[in-house]
Amino acid sequence: MGNSSKDDSANSGDASPGDVPPSDTSTYSEGEKVLAYHGPRIYEAKVQKAEIRKNEWRYFVHYLGWNKNWDEWVGESRLMKLTEENVVKQRSVDKKQGADKNVKSGRSNQAKAKSSTDAKVDKEDVKNNVSKGKKRKIDSGVEKGSGTVEKHVKIQIPAPLKKQLVDDWDFINQQDKLVKLPRSPTVDEILTKYLDYKSKKDSTGADSTGEVLKGIRCYFDKALPMMLLYKKERKQCSEAVVDNISPSTIYGAEHLLRLFVKLPELLAYVNIEEETLNRLQQKLLDFLKFLQKNQNTFFLSAYDGTKVSEGKGKGRDE
Repeated sequence: MGNSSKDDSANSGDASPGDVPPSDTSTYSEGEKVLAYHGPRIYEAKVQKAEIRKNEWRYFVHYLGWNKNWDEWVGESRLMKLTEENVVKQRSVDKKQGADKNVKSGRSNQAKAKSSTDAKVDKEDVKNNVSKGKKRKIDSGVEKGSGTVEKHVKIQIPAPLKKQLVDDWDFINQQDKLVKLPRSPTVDEILTKYLDYKSKKDSTGADSTGEVLKGIRCYFDKALPMMLLYKKERKQCSEAVVDNISPSTIYGAEHLLRLFVKLPELLAYVNIEEETLNRLQQKLLDFLKFLQKNQNTFFLSAYDGTKVSEGKGKGRDE
């Protein structure tokens, strides 16, 4: 369980003579609400289609409350019946992943797709959806029981980078591999490359771009040990980041991309004007497009399997 959401909707093919034919009746029916694994977490979903593909039942599911860009074909091993017992299991997984910290229930308002590594499930929302059949409603922009205004920050991660995040999770938590450090290019080097790239296109905006990049570097250095590491990476980090060395001079694109999953959460309560926030979001999106454009250069195609930490657990600490 907990396999990545890599596109497994490959073209169906004829079963080989030695294959055992699947049952004529599918375990899950079209229109049925289920619980579905996506990366290390479990989400409420709805079966849209059920077909026999490559000699097994496959289900096309929509994750409730999420952009339909996340809709995908999955096997039965990724699904569970929507029962109270399984909901308890879902909550247990969420708790282990730290999903009960700083969780907001505004997912249905977010039209942009998110990565599996930034997924947050509001436990009370799940309880109301499953047990009472009702959706909890919260006034837009304001958290109940608090006078603090929460900004709805949206950062749309391009689809190829979302797949990169899923592969990243799979390498570390399923294959017991790590990103070999130090990386090349480092986060610092990537930010410098982007500044050079933007300066050549429009030198007049270099100053504002430079300020944004300084902010990204600062957030990265502070967030990496707190929010951007999987448990299996802790030991490696403690050995690599010593003597006040900045993580941005050691880590690379793999961990930098994880920061963009967390940025909406980090920026939600920053004291910043709405117009300025909108411009910032556009700059962050432009930087993500730059990462995507250079994906083959900046990201590893395989991780190192020789120095895995003994730390257990599937999720990042939050």
